[in-house]
Amino acid sequence: MEIGIDKIGFYIPHIYVDMNKLAESRNIDPEKFTIGIGQEKMAVPPITQDPVTLAANAALEILDEKDKKEIDFVIFGTETGIDSSKSAAVYVHDLLGLNPYARAIEVKQACYGATAGIQMAKGHVALNPESKVLVLGSDIARYGLNTSGEATQGAGAVAIVISADPSIMVLEDESVYFTTDIMDFWRPVYSDKAFVDGKLSNEQYIAFFSKVWEQYKTKTGLELKDFEAICYHLPYTKMGLKALRTVLEEGTEDVKDRLQKNYKISARYNRNVGNIYTGSLYLSFLSLLARKEDMDAGSRIGLFSYGSGAVGEFFTGLLQPDYREHLHVENHIKLFSARKEITVAEYEQIFQETLPTDGSTVELDIDRDPATICLAGMADNKRQYVNKAENM
Repeated sequence: MEIGIDKIGFYIPHIYVDMNKLAESRNIDPEKFTIGIGQEKMAVPPITQDPVTLAANAALEILDEKDKKEIDFVIFGTETGIDSSKSAAVYVHDLLGLNPYARAIEVKQACYGATAGIQMAKGHVALNPESKVLVLGSDIARYGLNTSGEATQGAGAVAIVISADPSIMVLEDESVYFTTDIMDFWRPVYSDKAFVDGKLSNEQYIAFFSKVWEQYKTKTGLELKDFEAICYHLPYTKMGLKALRTVLEEGTEDVKDRLQKNYKISARYNRNVGNIYTGSLYLSFLSLLARKEDMDAGSRIGLFSYGSGAVGEFFTGLLQPDYREHLHVENHIKLFSARKEITVAEYEQIFQETLPTDGSTVELDIDRDPATICLAGMADNKRQYVNKAENM
């Protein structure tokens, strides 16, 4: 039985800040952002969007009524969960009106969470061939204003349906994963902002890729030439390119050229969104599928997932016939084109808006947010979500 990605979609907030203008306001050479880390725009989440709403809006794009009946497992990968007890998956399950006879859980391991969810989903479908699993990767990357990590913030979500006989990509069985305890990035429960040792994190990202790539070649006998493209977890788009360059000498000039060109295509969405943690790898994968129109069925795509702390995995998939017919490229174009640029001052104001932590009631203005699913406020320490489509 073949198992893999049957559907994939994403959602990003409707506002963004231009990285050139952010750099200028910080007295930094703009090229350090646009070339040095490879970012052009950074998605900014309004207070009416959180990891739950981002994920629900991403899934809303791709699910039909048949999916809602057949999905019996929701796995929510995030490192910015909203509750230390209740999973974000339960909220999304309700907001989307999914089959009540389903499991719903949250998975955490930094930016690796969605990948863990995909592998878990694959096992579930293997045991239950008629089932579908909804895997969500949703996060808001926060390091703080005027911090070294500010330029690698962002927000967004990716939704993926895993099933038997998938329409987009079959996941191959062989993969390699690696874990070791390091402190390159972490966020204690008392902080709403992450801490990072940037130099160590960059070094470990590349070291992990090297370890899993070498082991993968030994395990499978495959080589660089066997790949149409390799997609990477992208906290910023220059990071994946650094890792790719460590292995390019293993290929011919044609192979090098192909992989570098396809990498650039795969990084395009991320350049204009920023870091979305658990969803970053899959936003890159989606960018490749949507923007590269001449990949053949059977093309092998490599995927490198890295979650600080740290866990890494290299796994692969084979594109299916007519996979492009199952994408939502027009929706992607509309989502990007409808975004509104905000000033750095507006971004700073939005960044500092917070929800109450004392149980008080607050109502938020969701009319200013074009998203279908929004956070409408808080009451009695409970977040109040609204699906506008249900009120039409």
